[in-house]
Amino acid sequence: MTSQPPVLSLLIQQQEHLEVLLLLLKQELNAISSRDITALEENSAVKLQQLEQIQLLDLQIAGHPQLLQLKTEPSLLSQVHSIDSVLLLCKEQNEINRLTLEQSQLKIERFKHELLQQRGKSGLTYNAKGKPALDSVGKGIKA
Repeated sequence: MTSQPPVLSLLIQQQEHLEVLLLLLKQELNAISSRDITALEENSAVKLQQLEQIQLLDLQIAGHPQLLQLKTEPSLLSQVHSIDSVLLLCKEQNEINRLTLEQSQLKIERFKHELLQQRGKSGLTYNAKGKPALDSVGKGIKA
């Protein structure tokens, strides 16, 4: 029979991983803002590793024999509240990143639309998905 680490040490590890995740999310926002694709890719790989570790710890905590003590013992309860607050910060930062990314994509679409308009004012049309496109058929073809 293998002995399991105390649930408190698992909780501390969980909080450490969440704090690293929060830092990664803040770095991700900087990479999104600066449109640094390389940094985003590297950040995503590290973020995925952290998420896997968090998920693994979740499973270990959920199956731990001291699980019921998390709701009764004050020191464990305090640690759980601390973890919950860091998790909430991670969720908020993730939402900020999502909104920033959406805004960035909208700006790129607007810029693309303006370029298309300047490039072919008379040939500007829309595709089936409602996205602007140039109509290359028309001028120069005679029946």
